[in-house]
Amino acid sequence: MLIQSVYSDPSPAALLDFIEENPLGIFTTGIPSTNHAHLHSSHIPWVLDRPSATESPLKVKLRGHIARANPQAKAMIESLTCSNLPSGSALEHDVLILFNGPYHHYVPPKFYAETAPASAKVAGTWNYSAVQVYGRARVFCDSKSQETDEFLMRQLYALSDQSERRIMGFTGEKGRDAPWNIDDVPANYMNILKKGIVGIEVEVDRIEGKFKMSQEKPKGDREGVIRGFEELGTDAAAYIARAVRQWGEVKDTAKR
Repeated sequence: MLIQSVYSDPSPAALLDFIEENPLGIFTTGIPSTNHAHLHSSHIPWVLDRPSATESPLKVKLRGHIARANPQAKAMIESLTCSNLPSGSALEHDVLILFNGPYHHYVPPKFYAETAPASAKVAGTWNYSAVQVYGRARVFCDSKSQETDEFLMRQLYALSDQSERRIMGFTGEKGRDAPWNIDDVPANYMNILKKGIVGIEVEVDRIEGKFKMSQEKPKGDREGVIRGFEELGTDAAAYIARAVRQWGEVKDTAKR
């Protein structure tokens, strides 16, 4: 992904916050195989394990799971098997996870209130935000091993807590609904569910983000973009308008 400096956010904490706010990542692998496609992508909700206070701010792990019937899972399992590697081993090649922001939007040229009438040197574009993560993926695929069982249970507990409490707000406090408890699932049914999934743990080597929200434009154009989106009256447009204002202020502050 091309990331011009004006669109980047060098703060590791901000990039990790973005992932936690948008945990559904597109998991992409490139695995040589004669039986499966080389490239695979799947949407997976991830749990982020942040570094401790004494570790590097980018010493991060992401935990997820994928359906065993997914062709991507089959390709990963085949890769370990062909390399005589046990369950829990890392794939040979790096993986990529792409996290997108909640909204993106086309920006029409007429929104550029300063440049469009002055010179007509404008073109439509797309505003969006995204974070990319690169790393090595360990694959937990032996449903009979204790290591796989322990990994899956930790991941499922963490994912359930993240989804119920943080995303849905089901805290059981101040009149809020109580969160669903994974312990309420019958043990035999949970065992069936676990046999149908494969665990993935990605140790992050590199993380980068792009926040393209018209911040490179002059102030008059940004104000036109904000006004244009606010007048659309949709949730997506309102989000983009706020983001354009926020990132414009960041740019202006940095120039002082």
